Amino acid sequence: MTRQPIAANSFYPDDFTELDKQINECFSSKFGPGALPITKRDKNTIGIISPHAGYMFSGPCQAWAYKEIAESIFPDTFIMLGLSHNGCPSCLSLEDWKTPFGIIRNDKEFQKTLIEDSILKQDEEAHASEHSIEVQLPFLQFANKDNLKKIRIAPIITSPDIHYKDLADYIFKTIQKTKRKAMIIASSDFTHYGLNYGYLPFKDNVKQNMYSLDKGAVNLIQSLDADKFIEYTDKTRATICGKYPIAVLLELSEKLGAQKVKLLHYYTSGDITKDYTNAVGYASIKII
Repeated sequence: MTRQPIAANSFYPDDFTELDKQINECFSSKFGPGALPITKRDKNTIGIISPHAGYMFSGPCQAWAYKEIAESIFPDTFIMLGLSHNGCPSCLSLEDWKTPFGIIRNDKEFQKTLIEDSILKQDEEAHASEHSIEVQLPFLQFANKDNLKKIRIAPIITSPDIHYKDLADYIFKTIQKTKRKAMIIASSDFTHYGLNYGYLPFKDNVKQNMYSLDKGAVNLIQSLDADKFIEYTDKTRATICGKYPIAVLLELSEKLGAQKVKLLHYYTSGDITKDYTNAVGYASIKII
């Protein structure tokens, strides 16, 4: 079976040509990196954090992350850490995934080993209704045009039912057991502000306060401290939807020998629309 796209024609175009055009425009956007990736693959990247909103909003921020991926050494497996906006428990998918750019193969050996050696279970229904991983995939294909047939993904929904330290440990042991060269992609938007999101901690200087709130989270991410990052989101009630994927990424990155975390770019949807009544923060972050 193949997991069918649910975000095509809403978060991104469902037409191959239109999708390719929009992603190109994300790279050239004034909010994007301003250029397409170079062809030389000499960077070492352990993981990235990338947003998952509609491409007209978060796409330029995603482009920063995927430019780094396109210029990095190609891994055996991309471990895709998503979340469940519907509140489903942690689970993984064993299906291949379809986008307008074609089929992406699942690293089934990795996923089956992870099931055997953890408490994670397969749940295709949970993945079928969730967009946080799907929205990463067209960018992943675009960034790896030179290796399309070699792309393998391990899609995992991370929820609070499994502690982020335990989940990171399960994944790390599976990486070791399967001898995979892995790159981890954590899918998350940052602060969701406004009545639409039920989060109104401030009413004045919204842009400045959003930047400040998310900067506090980014600073803790840069220190590779998952515990303090989660404590910060709990204390501030910051509506960072993918806080658990981020926490798993931080724990896993430390196990994989991470030395540095770099903020590639940050902005909010309000910077694009010029309306901060309801706005979402987007950050692109790289771990090396």
